[in-house]
Amino acid sequence: MNATPAPATLPREEVIVARGLTRRFGDLVAVDSLDLDVRRAEVYGFLGPNGCGKSTTIRMLCGLLAPSAGEVRVLGHALPRDAEAVKRSIGYMTQKFSLYDDLSVRENLEFLAAVHGLRGENARRRLDSLYERYRLDDLRPRLAGTLSGGQKQRLALAAAVLHEPELLLLDEPTSAVDPQSRRDFWDSLFDLAEAGTTLVVSTHYMDEAERCHRLAILDRGRLVADGSPQALMANLPGATFRVDCAEPRRMQQALSALPHVLGVAQIGASLRVLTDRRDDGSWLDSQVRAVETEARVEPTSPNLEDVFVAATRTRPAAPHRDTERTA
Repeated sequence: MNATPAPATLPREEVIVARGLTRRFGDLVAVDSLDLDVRRAEVYGFLGPNGCGKSTTIRMLCGLLAPSAGEVRVLGHALPRDAEAVKRSIGYMTQKFSLYDDLSVRENLEFLAAVHGLRGENARRRLDSLYERYRLDDLRPRLAGTLSGGQKQRLALAAAVLHEPELLLLDEPTSAVDPQSRRDFWDSLFDLAEAGTTLVVSTHYMDEAERCHRLAILDRGRLVADGSPQALMANLPGATFRVDCAEPRRMQQALSALPHVLGVAQIGASLRVLTDRRDDGSWLDSQVRAVETEARVEPTSPNLEDVFVAATRTRPAAPHRDTERTA
């Protein structure tokens, strides 16, 4: 994917403020004491494995699920007290296509326009602009259930922004579409952000997470890292190395058992090794050569996957935050 467009000069106004946000389901703590600050017109991402609390958090921010503890304000409204006011001011796009399969594209959008109180000429102008922006013109008579994954995604986004919400929350919106559709979708998101819409997006794709202005990494309901992707990579509490060797599978097994090694991944014929030590890797070089004398170890730049592995493996007592943002 293309590099993240630099955000415009963002006002200090915070659209979402959460402190100690917690949600329990019986004995299960799905979201555990989460603190969030999301600014207007930025793209804020949630990254984490399945079951880490991304969807539960988004549902609480939408006012669809009441917190078990903590405080949260969305667009100046306290939740859950002002849930109805929040619902009228936001857009929400779920992971699963949630429009009516047995209605046409036009019928789905006209129904939603009526729900949002758009009538007559105002509704027609708004719908015409959405047909053009999201390439739905030729699809108007098609039943929604017959659309491809990418077409359903464009329709769902049009439906979510029909009433021009200040805040758009998207729960893994690209999980069922092809790479080109994902690229086009993200271009649409940045168009919305440039126009002043705040976006909160959950994803499990590293390339998508890198495109966010800021990012929260969640693990087992807890916030374990928070900041811009660039700052998180620059402040990785460890180092990464590339290992070139003749028998990468054998080498991977040997290195995975070493202290200070957080992860070993095979990339083609080489290995990428993440460690929890910020040094030149001479200790790693000696370990590698003990397995294979001709193997080579070279330092390499960290990526967001390294940050994710380090954050979710080490479970720090407090999340790493972007110091530039909080200073």
